[in-house]
Amino acid sequence: MINIFKKITVIARSSVKFIVLAILSIFFILAAIAYFYNPTYAVSLNGEVIGYTENKSALQEKINKYISSNEEENVAFVQVDAMPTYKLCLLKKDVEINDDKIFSKITDNGTKYYKYYAVTDNKKEKVYVASFKEAEDIISQLKKKDSANIKDLGIVEKYDTSLKEFTSVKTSVSKLYEEKQVYVTTYASASASNYSSGRSSAKVDLGITLARPISGVITSRFGSNDSVRSHSHSGLDISAPRGTPIKAAAAGTVTFSGNAGDGYGYYVVIAHGNGVQTVYAHCSQVIAKKGQQVSQGEVIAKVGSTGNSTGNHLHLEVRKNGITYNPQYYVY
Repeated sequence: MINIFKKITVIARSSVKFIVLAILSIFFILAAIAYFYNPTYAVSLNGEVIGYTENKSALQEKINKYISSNEEENVAFVQVDAMPTYKLCLLKKDVEINDDKIFSKITDNGTKYYKYYAVTDNKKEKVYVASFKEAEDIISQLKKKDSANIKDLGIVEKYDTSLKEFTSVKTSVSKLYEEKQVYVTTYASASASNYSSGRSSAKVDLGITLARPISGVITSRFGSNDSVRSHSHSGLDISAPRGTPIKAAAAGTVTFSGNAGDGYGYYVVIAHGNGVQTVYAHCSQVIAKKGQQVSQGEVIAKVGSTGNSTGNHLHLEVRKNGITYNPQYYVY
C-alpha cells in the first residue's frame, strides 16, 4: 500500500513538472509571438491584399463617411467600385501598417458625383451655380428687372461626374437679361417699321467708356437716309478693307454671334451691363462666340460686306435698354 502511494506521489510530481513546463513553454511562445507579431487585419480589394490595419472598424467608418458625406466642395457622394474585405492575421511588427494608403487605394477607384444647379430658359440650360440659393437669387433679380423671359426660367438640380463652370449671380443676371433683350429690342433690322421706335438722338450716360472698334472713314452717319435703306440709319458705318480686325468697344459678354438672316449678315452683339449693348454688323467673319467674356480691344470679328450691304464696312450700333443712340457721341 505504501509503495502504491509512493508511486502515485512520484507520478503526480512528474505531472506537475510537465504541466509547469508546458505552461512556461506556452507563455514563452506567446511572449515571442507578441514580441515579433501584431494581431492585425489583412485588407483586400477585389481579392487582392492592398494593406493591413489594426482597427478595421475605424477604417471602414472612414470609408463610409467619405462615400456618404464627402467634404470636398460640391461633391454630393462618391460611388466606390468595390468595398474592402478584412481577414484577421498575425503580422510581423516590421511590416508597415498605413490606413491612409489603404483609404487612398479604395477611394481612388471611386467616382465622384457633383451636385450643382442649372438655371434654364425655355428648358435650355443657360448658366450653372453651386447652390439653390444662388439660382433663386438670379431669378428673383430678373423678376425685379421685369425681364422678358421670366416666365420661361426654371431651376434644375444636377448630378454629374464632371463639374460645370460656375457663373456668378451678377454675371448670370446680366447674361440672361441681355440675351433675351437681343430678341425683343429693335435691332431685328429686317423689319424697317421697328427702326423709328427704337432710336433716340439724345445723348445718355452709358456708364462706361467706349473705344473705337476700327479706324476708317465714316460713310453713313446715325439717322441718315440713302438709296440703300428706306428708313433712317440706326448706327454708324465705317469703311475699312475686308478682313480688318474689329475690336470690342468695351468689356462684356457676347450675347449673339452669327447670321440671323435679318439683314445684318454676320454680326456680334456684346452686353456690357446696365442695359448697354454694342452691335458689330456685316462682318466677313465672326470670331467671338456666344457666351464668351471679352475684354476691351479684343478682336471679335473681321470687316466684310455680308447681309444688306454694298461694300466692306463696319455697321456699329450703341444701345441702352433697347434704344439705339448715336455712336459718335461715344466714339469717333
